Amino acid sequence: MNEFFGSAWWLIVTLGLLVTFHEFGHFIVARWCGVKVLRFSVGFGKPLWMRRDRRGTEFAVAAIPLGGYVKMLDEREAEVAPEELDQAHNRKPVGQRMAIAAAGPAFNLIFTVAAFWLMFVVGKPDFIPIVDAPNGVAAEAGMQAGDRINLINGDAVDSWSTALQKLGENAVGRIDTRVEVTTASGSEASRTLKFSGLPADVGEDQLFDEIGLRLQPREREAVIGRISDGMPAAAAGLEVGDRILSINGKEVSGFSDIETLIPEQAARDPRLTIRIQRGNEQLDKTLTATEITEADGSRRYLIGIGSRSGHDATLKYGPLEAIPRAFEKTWDVTKSSLGMLKMLLVGQAGLENLSGPITIARFANGSAQMGLAWFLNFLAIISLSLAIINLLPIPILDGGHLLYYLIELIKGSPVSERTQIAGQYVGLMMLVALMGLAFYNDILRLVH
Repeated sequence: MNEFFGSAWWLIVTLGLLVTFHEFGHFIVARWCGVKVLRFSVGFGKPLWMRRDRRGTEFAVAAIPLGGYVKMLDEREAEVAPEELDQAHNRKPVGQRMAIAAAGPAFNLIFTVAAFWLMFVVGKPDFIPIVDAPNGVAAEAGMQAGDRINLINGDAVDSWSTALQKLGENAVGRIDTRVEVTTASGSEASRTLKFSGLPADVGEDQLFDEIGLRLQPREREAVIGRISDGMPAAAAGLEVGDRILSINGKEVSGFSDIETLIPEQAARDPRLTIRIQRGNEQLDKTLTATEITEADGSRRYLIGIGSRSGHDATLKYGPLEAIPRAFEKTWDVTKSSLGMLKMLLVGQAGLENLSGPITIARFANGSAQMGLAWFLNFLAIISLSLAIINLLPIPILDGGHLLYYLIELIKGSPVSERTQIAGQYVGLMMLVALMGLAFYNDILRLVH
């Protein structure tokens, strides 16, 4: 599956799951409150599939998979039969209407915790955060090759991805960051990365170059982790799990030796003899490397094998231990998301950091290729983001409805219909503007 179709597919899967869960929150709480639900739709536009249950609710899957809705019986939208007035949404107490509005984001939050829990049970492969020779801001702070990152501004760091996330967020906000490390010699040290000195014109795509930290390379075992169909290795009978001992008689100690020896030896003669160990048996396999031409015109030889992942840290817990870990992770990501939102609102972070569906699709595809645990991590983060966005006090969003209901609770009467209609228009314009900006940022990222 190429990147375009893979991204489109995993975007549909992501939105399908999260939108369904969000709207199910509104749906189930509405039913608990005795409100008649007319339609539960995943997607907008013309229904591609629809069925009706015994209560008269239409369940639909529509053509545009960028959202969904739950349509409830309401006198403000259509005439309601006298015998159904007690099931109308607008006739329910304000507390019940608030519960219905809050249920969507609440169910996104539940999904987030559940996805993180399953991620920890499955086990998320990652790397121990040990850095290579630094440059840029990191070098100026005194970071050294072999430093193992333990804490960032007091928060524990258990993996390279966590370290990148926290450093990236602070760099976006130009926040000086204290990093506690264990050096290669085993001593403890503290470094302060001066992100406040980064130029204002350094964009999101340049931040990590300016930070100057790279993961220290790990030698991978000389064990085949992947074989491409139709390539020489598959035709010669090599198998995943085979350990390569030598190529044309030259000893192999790690996978980097394989990556060096294959093009080097094949350039002299594409016919290669590869000695492998399979179980307790040593075997010699003969194959002819395939020559390919790169986009820049250069040529190289391949046999169609890949290494194992090389990950040396796996975040994995038992089902019970994973429960508090999932809540901790949810809280940590919530703090990070709210911090980024605050930076956007006060101008500490530029609007180029907003992402739209194209970027989300690419990340969905990338995380899915990395395995179930990474895709669950992605789903959890997007679900939490949807919960936070929907709680913003913008008319047309759940947070806007909650704001209206709160005003009604305080003043003792509903917000006027005229005010609500005006708010809907303002909210719609704000959302269209934000979506337009997000699409623009997406396109810029593709171009660059």
